[in-house]
Amino acid sequence: MAIKDFAMTTARPLPVLILADTSGSMAADGKIDALNQALRDMVQSFAAESRLRAEIHLGIITFGETAQFYLPFTPAHRLTGIDACNAYGSTPLGAAMELARGLLEDRDLIPSRAFRPVLVLASDGHPTDDWETPFQTLLASERAQKATRYALAIGNDADEMMLREFHNDAESTLFHADDARSIIRFFRAVTMSVANRSRSQNPAQSAPIDYRKAGNNPDELDLDF
Repeated sequence: MAIKDFAMTTARPLPVLILADTSGSMAADGKIDALNQALRDMVQSFAAESRLRAEIHLGIITFGETAQFYLPFTPAHRLTGIDACNAYGSTPLGAAMELARGLLEDRDLIPSRAFRPVLVLASDGHPTDDWETPFQTLLASERAQKATRYALAIGNDADEMMLREFHNDAESTLFHADDARSIIRFFRAVTMSVANRSRSQNPAQSAPIDYRKAGNNPDELDLDF
């Protein structure tokens, strides 16, 4: 049996779910452009990863005016790219939390053999819908409690209290993005952590985020908030 065939039959899913704020405020100061570049880079990196032990599965929920599965949960090696997100409307975080909980509890999409999920929440404002109950219900769910959860506060108007409650990584604090390049560096750091975990001898354990190693790239956007 070829190594490729062995990997295909034994690799366990490593779920990664991104919850991305695409409300109207993200249109300002290059934030949505930076988010789009960050997501494109993440997709490209994940698609190239080995599937010897862990197969990265990626899903993206956007919440701007409405919450939607922008990228249905998909094995990363099958992805060739994603369309750019548009920034529009309000910030329906509660609806996004409901979608996330439904996905996490779907045993067909995330089977019991899957590794602990990684959840990423990035927002630049405050929720505008009835979000508290869906938010707490998600955090109380079994799989969200077991997941590694990262949060990014974009700019000075982000709801940091909510984001701190979402964030549960013991080795890092709430991340802040004060300019467009910082959004890209945050997602690059998450990508590196997940990729390192997928390659490790024990993908069940989280790999630490090293924000410093996700440093500047001459191709990054050069925009400030």
